[in-house]
Amino acid sequence: MVTFPVIGVIGGGQLARMMAGPAIDLGFELRVLAEGPDVSAVAAVAHAEVGDYRDRATLRAFAAGVDVVTFDHEHVPGGLLEELEREGVAVHPSPAALLHAQDKLVMRRAVKALGLPNPAWRAVTGTDDVAAFAKDTGWPVVLKTPRGGYDGKGVLVLRDPAALPDAESWFTGGELLVEEFVPFSRELSVLVARRPSGEAAAWPVVESIQVDSVCDEVIAPAPELAPDIAAAVTKAALKLADQLGVTGVMAVELFEVPGSAAGYLVNELAMRPHNSGHWTMDGSLTGQFEQHLRAVLDLPLGSTAPVARYAVMKNILGGANADLFGAYPGALSSGPSAKVHVYGKDVRPGRKIGHVNSIAIGDESLETVRARATRVAVLLRDGTVPPSTDQDRPKGSQ
Repeated sequence: MVTFPVIGVIGGGQLARMMAGPAIDLGFELRVLAEGPDVSAVAAVAHAEVGDYRDRATLRAFAAGVDVVTFDHEHVPGGLLEELEREGVAVHPSPAALLHAQDKLVMRRAVKALGLPNPAWRAVTGTDDVAAFAKDTGWPVVLKTPRGGYDGKGVLVLRDPAALPDAESWFTGGELLVEEFVPFSRELSVLVARRPSGEAAAWPVVESIQVDSVCDEVIAPAPELAPDIAAAVTKAALKLADQLGVTGVMAVELFEVPGSAAGYLVNELAMRPHNSGHWTMDGSLTGQFEQHLRAVLDLPLGSTAPVARYAVMKNILGGANADLFGAYPGALSSGPSAKVHVYGKDVRPGRKIGHVNSIAIGDESLETVRARATRVAVLLRDGTVPPSTDQDRPKGSQ
């Protein structure tokens, strides 16, 4: 009798939820260790255990029932994961690799050791250290907590010496990270996947547009990106995956810096499927969630080729409309070719509750593809119907 593997995901957020469909398609069983009974993934998987991922006994019991452990987030204590590994549990990515996404100082040191372009940075233990760094690099500077920050959290921009008192409360023991304020032209991201036996694959480099430090829109491929820069950042991402021993999907977030030596700087790493890769669900032959499952099971990777000239992902953030389904008729009719993905979350202002993918049909312009994604996302967010349009209607429809 042929049996299929059981994959355990620590964390029950939208990333785990979006792994469920590809797992079903491939015949895998997905089990989730969820933070609570009402988080995103619980409604999407047959087996969702509620428990504390910081508890040793809970982790051991969860791992005992699966063939491989992977992650929806990067907050699991590394020491507990190392214990699981020593006990023979397959953990992907490994604790040693995951540390580079958990700790920004560890990541900066690794990027430097691999000869890849970092912004100027320093480990600091007080505001005097920050002032000394700024004296060398100039103001403003960016102070970051090495662990736990995301979507703008754990980041403090200090624009001049008068702002130093604002940073005093950040120093509670241990090192923080201070970086130069990078004059970048835009933010880029490249996703790669790597399996334990070494095969790796990369998707096209994308542009990631942030609003209030939260990803708002992703354009694939990044428009008007110089081919040599695209090749360089892809090579850098594959090098990081290989040298750090990454297994699964990894996102490398970057700054494009025209006129600099490399043309780009590494910003952050994420060792899991990533917001900047959601476009792949509908815009690539193999989406990031399927690829992640393949990779952690050491299966051959799928093609990352795009299926259209352009793909655009637009996040749906919580807004005035709490009745998402009530907005479906207007939203779906306004863009029949768009694909809506919702996360099963209660609506709260600014919260990521879903996303819209739009891909170019034939020779559609990027502007048309972006407008479609934005229109559908805004309708779902606000519940208001814009003037009717026929530009997205398939031939023969009314």
